[in-house]
Formats: sequence, C-alpha cells, structure tokens
Amino acid sequence: MPEISRRALLTGTAATAALLTAARVGAAPPGIAARVNDIPLTREEHRVVVVGSGFGGGVAALRLAEAGVPVLLLERGMRWPTGPNARTFPKATAPDKRMLWHRSSPELFGRPVAFEPYTGLVEAVPGENMTALCAAGLGGGSLVYQGMSLQPAEEVFAAHFPSGLDWAAMDSVYYPRVARMLDLAVAPDELVDSENYRAARVFAEHVRRAGLPLSKIPMPIDWNFALAELRGEMTPSYTNGDGSMGVNNGGKHTVDVTYIAAAEATGRVTVQTLHEVTDIERGADGRWIVHVDRTDTSGTVLERKILTAGALVLAAGSLNTTRLLVRAQGRGQIPDLPDELGGNWGTNADRIYVWTSPGDEFGREQGGPVVYGSKNWTDPNAAHTVIQASIPPLSLDARSTMLVGYGVSGGRGEFRYDAATGSATLHWPADGDSYIQDNHIGPAVRRIAGEGGSLLDTNAVFPSTWHPLGGASMGTVCDLEGRVLGQSGLYVLDGALMPGNTAACNPSMTIAAVAERALAQLVSVDVGRTI
Repeated sequence: MPEISRRALLTGTAATAALLTAARVGAAPPGIAARVNDIPLTREEHRVVVVGSGFGGGVAALRLAEAGVPVLLLERGMRWPTGPNARTFPKATAPDKRMLWHRSSPELFGRPVAFEPYTGLVEAVPGENMTALCAAGLGGGSLVYQGMSLQPAEEVFAAHFPSGLDWAAMDSVYYPRVARMLDLAVAPDELVDSENYRAARVFAEHVRRAGLPLSKIPMPIDWNFALAELRGEMTPSYTNGDGSMGVNNGGKHTVDVTYIAAAEATGRVTVQTLHEVTDIERGADGRWIVHVDRTDTSGTVLERKILTAGALVLAAGSLNTTRLLVRAQGRGQIPDLPDELGGNWGTNADRIYVWTSPGDEFGREQGGPVVYGSKNWTDPNAAHTVIQASIPPLSLDARSTMLVGYGVSGGRGEFRYDAATGSATLHWPADGDSYIQDNHIGPAVRRIAGEGGSLLDTNAVFPSTWHPLGGASMGTVCDLEGRVLGQSGLYVLDGALMPGNTAACNPSMTIAAVAERALAQLVSVDVGRTI
C-alpha cells in the first residue's frame, strides 16, 4: 500500500494520548466570588447537575426538563454547529488541533504532529495494555461516531444484561423511542448504487460469498444530504468518506441537535460548555458538591466554580464518569461507595482492520458513514458484528477499505486509584479479548477478505477501543435505573453503567434506550424525593 494511503487510513482510526492530572479546585465562602491564584472562584446552587452531554446526559436533561425539573448540563468541550458546506470538523487526511483534546499527546499512531492546545474532539486515555478513546463536545460521542444504531437480538441481550431489564418493554417502548428521536434510516438504494459507494457493494458481495448474514445498518442520517452531494449541491462530506471526525454538511442526527436541542427548547435546561468537572464529593448536609473549571478553547482555566446540587447525574462516559468516582472514593470524598466500583470494564471487543484486496476496486472516494454490516448473533456467547467503514478520500484507489468488528467478550479490566498521581488508571489484561477475537471476529473478517485479501490489524499495532464500557455497572455499583447503591441522589447514566459490553452492538442505541427506561422510572419515583 502506498505510504500516503497507509498514513491516511491509520490517521482516520484513533489518536494516542498522554493524560495529565487535573488540578483540584479550591473553596470560597458561599455566595461570594473570590480569586485563587488570580483565577476567579464562585459558588452556585442548583437542583440537578448533569455532567456530560452524550446519549445518557442528553436523555436525562430532556426527560427531567419535561417533568418540570430545572437542569444544569455541563460539557467540557465546545459546541460544534454544522450545516451545508460548513468547515466545522477536521479532515482525517489533514489532521489539525480540532482532533485532540488539549491534554492528549500530539501524536497519531507514532507520527508526531505539532498541534497547539485545543479543546478538540477526542481524548485518548492510556492505560495498561489498552488506550481508550472518548469524545469531547456538546453531543459527546455522537459527534464522531459513525452512527450505527443497532438493537441487540433478544437472546444476546438476555445473556449479557440483568434479567430485570424487561426485554418486552425495551423492545416495544425504549428502543423505538430512541429510534424516533434519532430519526433512524438505512441508506437508500439510489445512493448505494452510485459510484462513490462501490466499497459498500464490494463488502456486501464478499459477505454473501462468505456465506455470512448481511443487512443494511440503521443510521441517524438524513440521507437526502448525501444525495444532494452527489448532485453537486453541497461540498462532499458523506459521499467521499470525509466525515470520520464529524459530518460538516449537517443531516446527522447527533445528540446536540436532537435530545439537547429539545431539552433547551423547554426553557428548563441551561447548557454550559467548556466546563470541565475535576472533582465530586458529598457535602456534610448530604448534597452533592461539584468542582468545575471553566476554560477557554486552549484549556486555560478562566474561572473555578463550586456547584452544590440535590441530585447529580454522571453521564461523562465510561472513562470520565468512572475516573471521577474512583478518584472520589480514593480521596475519601464520597464515603461508602460500592467495592465493585472501577471494575467490570470492557472494550466491547473492538477491532479495526485495514482490508487490502488487489482484485477489487473500492474507489478513490468511498461514501459513508456505514451502509452494510454482518450480524453474527446466533450464538449469544460468541455474538459479533462486522461492518465496512469508508476511508478518507485519496488521490488514487488504494484497493483498501476499513473493516470494524465488535462483540461480546468475557475480558474485563478495572480502574484503580493511584495515590501518587491522585488519579484513576486503567488496567486491562493483555489477553482480555483474545477468545472472541481469535475464534470469532478474526475468522469472520478473514472469511470476508477472502484468499486474495490481506488484513492489517490496527489493534495489534495500537491496542485501543472506541467503545469503553463499564466501571460503574448496573447490578454491582448501580441499580438498573442508574442509582449508585447507598448514595441518595447520585446517578450514573452512560456507558459506565453497561456490563462491559452491549450485546454485540455498538453502544449508542443501548445506552440511550437504558437511559430512556431509567428516566421513565426516575421521573415517576425520584422526582420530588431525591431529585
């Protein structure tokens, strides 16, 4: 493969990072603004604070507001508004500061790039044997995810989620509720039949030839935007694979333009971006104290805040929710947290391959985001999914594209508090996903590639996951509605609540559906009591 092609392919998959420990904020008398080290310090009182604006935070903000509850929604990243011909998001072929969170190491797969500090889209959290990636920005991971919105099969769901999550209700009420909010749709044949989507058709043919199941993947996409691109009415963003770090033309139903927009429209939700939570603790009166840094887009702290709330909803993603809780436990800021906190953490068995097939033409420009997938779900204990994802546009047909696999896995890691650094660190067993990778995902990908194809396993070069799950799991740390056990008014409603995998599906749909179910219960039971 030409070097420029390999570089573009790898750049489009992940970024390495080194995490620096955030400084804990100080204190000031109630109701009085002060200055600590010449940085203003203020206090505020709120009824509910929601930390994080991905699927869990978006659902929580909207449903609580609809119930008449005023909500403060905090997001450490920025707003990323899009629209036809916008240049909001960076291109994978021309990486710039917008890609990386300011504490991330400016290095992409071992290739140093000179980025100035910026509140960019992705933070990579390095740990033992694994680097986990998480998003920053209003809308959370929905900004940069491909958008695959899969509902698990009943048998796989039942094998990996607690039985108390009634499947009949999830299937008939909560998954459909999310589907309506995201306005899911599969790619129309008119688009798939176009020249730019040759790679999707080649993938489909290889899957059929391998005797594996094939289906179109529901996506939170208005595909009319992609069709308009083909007609030359918009600068390409979908149809040339240029949307791997966000779709510039709009038409992608991310959390910021669905759940959060609806929440703000109620008039009961205040959204504060560039507000990073550094610590949480329980006050002497039982209320929740949230320490926040308000920053500029370089990460420089402009103001420190101490917020007090009757209820605190953590929805900052598996990594940041877990790190906040484990740090609070290690520092004694929240007494009596469950012993299982930090454990049951999984990667969703993520695997990203570069597939090169000299006998196939994939196209110089490969339309996206995702059209087809192979859902191999007959065995609940070995269920896995393989999809084809477009690569960024190149100057030639590299005869390559991306294959992505994920599935159920028994491998589990944990976050442990490190008193020397004052932070929580990820520990992952080197062979954590080996069983399903070696026996199911890997063989399926090789069958699809065929005898003439070659595969570059990027995870073998750079062990990573875009789907971190667990750390404050239901059934051990939280109940099924996200209430942290033994901690009145403290909730977890994001990927941290998941049991280490999401039943052979990418996580977004299930995180949102579990949050919808939880909020239905919380609104009927907790509002007026602990909320």
